[in-house]
Amino acid sequence: MKICVVGAGHVGLVTAACFAEIGHRVVCVDQDRKKLALLRKGKAWFYEPGLEELIVKNIKKKRLFFTDRVAQGVRESEILFIAVGTPPLPTGDADLTAVEQVVRQIAQHADGYRLIVEKSTVPVETGKRIKEALEMMHRKKAPIEVASNPEFLREGSAVHDFFHPDRIVFGVESNRSKELLKKLYKPFKAPLVVTDIASAELIKHSSNAYLAMKVSFINAVSVVCDKVGADVQNVARGMGCDTRIGPSFLNAGIGYGGFCFPKDLEAYIRIAEKRGYDFKLLKAVREINEDQRRILVEKVTRLLWNLKGKKVGLLGLSFKPDTDDLRFAPALEIIAALREGGAQVHAYDPRAMPEAKRLLGPGIHLAKDPYHLAKDADCLILVTEWQEFKDLDLARIKKRMRQPVLVDGRNLYDPDKVKRLGFRYAAMGRGKDA
Repeated sequence: MKICVVGAGHVGLVTAACFAEIGHRVVCVDQDRKKLALLRKGKAWFYEPGLEELIVKNIKKKRLFFTDRVAQGVRESEILFIAVGTPPLPTGDADLTAVEQVVRQIAQHADGYRLIVEKSTVPVETGKRIKEALEMMHRKKAPIEVASNPEFLREGSAVHDFFHPDRIVFGVESNRSKELLKKLYKPFKAPLVVTDIASAELIKHSSNAYLAMKVSFINAVSVVCDKVGADVQNVARGMGCDTRIGPSFLNAGIGYGGFCFPKDLEAYIRIAEKRGYDFKLLKAVREINEDQRRILVEKVTRLLWNLKGKKVGLLGLSFKPDTDDLRFAPALEIIAALREGGAQVHAYDPRAMPEAKRLLGPGIHLAKDPYHLAKDADCLILVTEWQEFKDLDLARIKKRMRQPVLVDGRNLYDPDKVKRLGFRYAAMGRGKDA
């Protein structure tokens, strides 16, 4: 099938490369010519395991093409996926400017049947607005339909998630569009959920909001555990054995980050507000998540007596392992709080160092590896649970530190083992430092 994906971001680029991998002809459109220059050479502009290999392979097989012209994608494709950014506005609403621009160009160039599919995460009723805009702007009056096909890709495992989906959701208005999407996804063996467009749009926001709620719930439990001397990992394990709850997203720590959860939660709160409902539960989820960063910095301050003049090293900067993404990363808030307290902040991350240098500037000291980070440090904070950090020689780390203080923001380490090595150790809800 002939497909166009507009947007070569974390969602669009993965979608384009993976559709090409299963045999479709894909045109990927983006306005950033620097990104396109990299992509045409087979280089992804962000880190995602397995993605570059797919890009290189499918460029060679002449199934994946890159252009900055939406018109080309419209002419050469029957199905067009809108996967452009929908960043948050100061109000919390999603900014749909890029979506509107794409719709305008599709309306200008479509000369026959086209199926326009929302892939970006958008507020409910965006599909309705797209349809209305097409009806106003489309001069050739060719049949154009709108559908919603939300993505459920996790950064760091997006390629795997694309090929092994938990479910595939279509929001459609006709049998023709439903059958076209079913044909497109025929190779995938996953439950198919076919709904109206508005329901499909809400499935995406509701899924992310619910997962964020699970994270904040177990983080709130971790605070109670610290106060009473219980271990949140034992509590989570006991909860997770209940099939109605399940073990996923019950990992206490410094809270969720990344682009999706914070943005989608804020947008969902605004969606509800604009329709007269105060979604208090999601507001509490947001507040608990923000508190976790403060709680971590308080633990560091307590162990060091104060932050002024202390060298504090961050193990990890990206919001999760296997990505270089720093958007809404907890590390950014932690760095700001440490600096405010007078600490000298140093950091190391296996993938996010170039982005950290660009984003944080000269105010952050970047080490070339964890052992250089530890040299003369008063405290190390585990921020991102990279495998590299799990495999550290902690005895060697301790010898290089000025003060052997380790604060585990992701509960990666065994408290008893770390303490036997001579560290002063604190974690999130382990009860060991209560």
